[in-house]
Amino acid sequence: MKRRDFVFKSGLAAAGLAAAPGFISSCSSGPRFQISLAEWSLHRALGGKMLDNLEFPVKAKRDFGITAVEYVSSFFADYVIDQKYLAELKRISDYHGVKNLLIMVDGEGDLGEATNEGRIKVAENHIKWVDAAQFLGCHSIRVNAGGNGTPEEHSANVILGLRQLCGYAQTKGINIIVENHGGNSSNGAWLSNVIKSVKMPNIGTLPDFGNFRISDTEQYDRYKGIEELMPFAKGVSGKSYDFDKDGNETTIDFARMINIVKKSGYRGYIDVEYEGDKYTEEEGIMLTKKLLERLI
Repeated sequence: MKRRDFVFKSGLAAAGLAAAPGFISSCSSGPRFQISLAEWSLHRALGGKMLDNLEFPVKAKRDFGITAVEYVSSFFADYVIDQKYLAELKRISDYHGVKNLLIMVDGEGDLGEATNEGRIKVAENHIKWVDAAQFLGCHSIRVNAGGNGTPEEHSANVILGLRQLCGYAQTKGINIIVENHGGNSSNGAWLSNVIKSVKMPNIGTLPDFGNFRISDTEQYDRYKGIEELMPFAKGVSGKSYDFDKDGNETTIDFARMINIVKKSGYRGYIDVEYEGDKYTEEEGIMLTKKLLERLI
């Protein structure tokens, strides 16, 4: 059977299974919350070649005392099928006692493509990241729910695309998690309905505190959005931008956000994802980490 046929047929077969009665987070035992580091927090250093992806797990532990990491695909896209590279990345993370949690995947196309052929192609593009995630010991890859058409048309298409990808990922023990990441996906009601409609045990969300801009003129209520997405969360992104002299985030009410996360019953990792420019990346990471430690 050709790989594209397998992706399509496994997606259909898995979608036919009864949906799980609930969505289980990636960490259901141990401390209620743990802190991880999103690689995007260091995107300027990585983009400027001041830091290499292989150095990221080491820096997370050495400089910030964080022992769980979330990778971004763009920082090792040229090596995703290079088994020697992946083995070295796993060796480094294992040696330093750093847990690989997930890969945030960008640039592989819209899972909400309008045609079945297009959706299969995009699902195929993500297969290498599912395989890499499994090899590295991650629990998930984060994908984007892009697409065109009316919200209803977009929803119908992305549900099909997610089912196709989830079918393959399920055979590898990997979750497919969707972030609120612009457009319709930043509408919490729209995205939560998509997730429920996929009806697969390995589908979930990665609620991001900061990404609720639907368009240049429309902003979704971030607190409502987090409430809507948390029932399906297999990770949480503690996005931060700016801080006051007391170490509080000035653009997002972190205390309110953490309270929403707690009330949802979620147990697992909350990542540090600093995206501001007032502080250095290192300063922003530490400010975010300290705030999370105070609140969780």
